[in-house]
Amino acid sequence: MRTDPTFWTLARASGLTAYLLLTASVLVGLAAKARPFGAALRPATAIDLHRFLSLLGVGAVAIHGVTLAADAASPISWPALVVPGLASYRPFWTGLGVLAAELALLVAVSFSVRRLIGSKVWRRLHWSAYAVFAAATAHGLMAGSDSGRGWALALYAGSLGAVGAAAGWRLLAPPARRARPASRRVPSG
Repeated sequence: MRTDPTFWTLARASGLTAYLLLTASVLVGLAAKARPFGAALRPATAIDLHRFLSLLGVGAVAIHGVTLAADAASPISWPALVVPGLASYRPFWTGLGVLAAELALLVAVSFSVRRLIGSKVWRRLHWSAYAVFAAATAHGLMAGSDSGRGWALALYAGSLGAVGAAAGWRLLAPPARRARPASRRVPSG
């Protein structure tokens, strides 16, 4: 008797989509701060895009978890979606994915409560996005069913390279300066 592969296909696709959205969100967040594109990418636009991508990423993670737990052939239970290490399938690496998802949700929600928690706390919490990215990468590589395939390895390597290069740019580039309005000089004469 064959089982319907719909949930399994959705779980794989949503997991990879979540990872790509996380990568894009981290890259846009770094670009918003380091401004490698100068005035071509306005900071307010970049921040809105960064927030939107992070929310989409959290949504894709939710679909990933729900479709895994809903798949009768999957060894992931409903409680394993929220308690790291409960999954019988590669418990450490699956648990790392659960932790990454929970921390990503916390960071995404922090956008809405920034005024309540203060900028200093929000900024410290936001730095954990790097841990989310690292944990999600490890989770995908070690627990993903496609991680041994060439295209998947290229996806992870490309994401790591892009985020590493963008983080290096942010660390090494001079701080972005706000554009100052040109002084209005009245020509004398």
